[in-house]
Amino acid sequence: MSSSKPKSKPSQPKPSAQELQQQYNRLQSELQALATKIGELEQDAEEHNLVLSTLDEALAEEPDRKCFRLVGGVLVERTVKDVVPALKTNRDGIQKVISSLVEQYKSRDEEFENFKREYNIRPAPSS
Repeated sequence: MSSSKPKSKPSQPKPSAQELQQQYNRLQSELQALATKIGELEQDAEEHNLVLSTLDEALAEEPDRKCFRLVGGVLVERTVKDVVPALKTNRDGIQKVISSLVEQYKSRDEEFENFKREYNIRPAPSS
């Protein structure tokens, strides 16, 4: 019997330079979009934390105190004891979405790095 090499995937035609450039740009823009969205959501979560830290003091001293909340573009009057649980729920939801997006980012970044490695793509030196 002759020795046989392990079977590899059937070789696909090598993509053209233009196709590689398009795929590189697409992967790069996807990573940028994810990073932007993560930054926006982190800022929202930080704003929620700031408001919650302020309202926690009011909740301890005066839970029936009036506060105003923007809901769907409409300013509504509520009490602190009604608003704090809703804000905590929103903040927790935002943090879960951030975690999910971070995982997506890591996955896409790994895909991007594999793509660059597979096609031996390196950044051009800046002059």
